[in-house]
Amino acid sequence: MSSTGLAMTHLVPLAKELDENKVTPGVLGFIVFAVMAAGVWLLMKSMNRHMNRVNFEQAPAPKAPAGTASPSAGAEPAKGE
Repeated sequence: MSSTGLAMTHLVPLAKELDENKVTPGVLGFIVFAVMAAGVWLLMKSMNRHMNRVNFEQAPAPKAPAGTASPSAGAEPAKGE
């Protein structure tokens, strides 16, 4: 008898002890979970890269020439305010 046949004879009683009504995910469930975990990791890495490219600082307002008054910078309020 070969060594694989001997190993199978030892595993058969172990298989009989398992509950036949119990469902487990097995190898396919692990593979699906691992693929989903890798996909989430890649999405988070991509999001982090894109968020690092965003400039959150507000650009300064353009400066007006010296002879004109800008309405937002130093303009006098209208009468009655």
